[in-house]
Amino acid sequence: MANHLSAIKRIRQNHTRRLRNKYVYKSTRTAIKKLIKIKENKKEEFSKIFSMIDKLAKRNIIHMNKAARLKKKLSKNFLLKK
Repeated sequence: MANHLSAIKRIRQNHTRRLRNKYVYKSTRTAIKKLIKIKENKKEEFSKIFSMIDKLAKRNIIHMNKAARLKKKLSKNFLLKK
C-alpha cells in the first residue's frame, strides 16, 4: 500500500477516472447497439453517436483509429441504405 499522501490521492483519482471512463464507453456502446436494433435512419441519432465517439477519442478512452473505424462502419451500414 502507498505510504505518501500524494500516492494515496493518486490512487483515488485513478479509480474515479477509471469508473467515469468505463461508464462513458459503455453508454456509447449501448447507444450503438440500440441504433443497430431499431434499423431506422435518423440523422439526429447518428450525429449524437458520432459526437459520443469523437469525445471518447478526444479523451483518449479509445484510439482515434478505432473511432474512425466505428464511424465508417456505422455510416457504411446505415446511412447508405435507403
